[in-house]
Amino acid sequence: MIMKTYKILGLLLLLCVGFDVNAQTNVLQWNDVTNQFGVLPNSIKVFESEKIFKDSNFVGYYVSINTKDKKLEMGADTTLYRRFTPQQFYNRIGQPYVVVNSSFFEFVHNTNVNIVVKEGLPVSYNIHSIPAKGRDTLTYTHVLGSALGMDKKGKMDIAYTYTDSNSKEVLYQQTVMKPFRDSNLKLSVNDTRLKELTPWKVKWANGGGPVLMSEGQINITNDDERKFAGKAILDYHPRTAMGYKKDGTLIIMAIQGRMKGIAAGITLTELANLFQQLGCYEAINLDGGGSTCLLVNGKETIKPSDPTGQRPVPAVFYVK
Repeated sequence: MIMKTYKILGLLLLLCVGFDVNAQTNVLQWNDVTNQFGVLPNSIKVFESEKIFKDSNFVGYYVSINTKDKKLEMGADTTLYRRFTPQQFYNRIGQPYVVVNSSFFEFVHNTNVNIVVKEGLPVSYNIHSIPAKGRDTLTYTHVLGSALGMDKKGKMDIAYTYTDSNSKEVLYQQTVMKPFRDSNLKLSVNDTRLKELTPWKVKWANGGGPVLMSEGQINITNDDERKFAGKAILDYHPRTAMGYKKDGTLIIMAIQGRMKGIAAGITLTELANLFQQLGCYEAINLDGGGSTCLLVNGKETIKPSDPTGQRPVPAVFYVK
């Protein structure tokens, strides 16, 4: 009876140790490497990930920014019908501390497909209506896209936005809209499903999606924003994302990927977990894959996955 009790206790101990080990492998460790990126104000810190995450080769960086530093200027910059590499944006903006790719875009006209707000005005607009394929080519699925923005008082927020190229006003709501399908080519602001919309008075904003975190909890809204099809949020890719803490800290993260034996990339679910581990209140995914690029003082953090290096993009976020 005593031997059986010891065996049971031993088994329970092994199980507990096993759970602890598994839990630890899910927590990514970060090292402060700020001094590797030249002169930066104390309000900007750079962190590099450990080389292994969940038994895979891993490379990731994040920049922590104290947005209450009144000497810092943050904002979005974009082009019209053309694209620049982040390095070209770095030179164009005047060599800011931080440059990172932001909005999703299309290659035909080189334009953003998400909202970008620059100096209080929308300079890019959401694509709200997705045409159906096959036999349903005359129907459209309507969605609201998410964005992270900051108002003139320095308060950050992630919201679901409505834009119209005929209006200089951005509308938003805090709750996600369930997508719906009809035969209308455009999503009308007068639709009854949009009754919660109000003007969004932000100084800058970057659109993307899906949302990763809301009110301190992981909340991936891909099913409602329709950014990725099927189970694509579980695929491993390079990623760009932003989040913020309640104390005004902005986190900009870039994960390297698509490099076998060097950097596996990360799933959206794992990405959301990283932001939660860092204590973020809200977080949002931005354009990733070959577009992912984060520069600090003009120096690359992760290595872009495009064979040619930095992919030209139509919009970036910067801090200077």
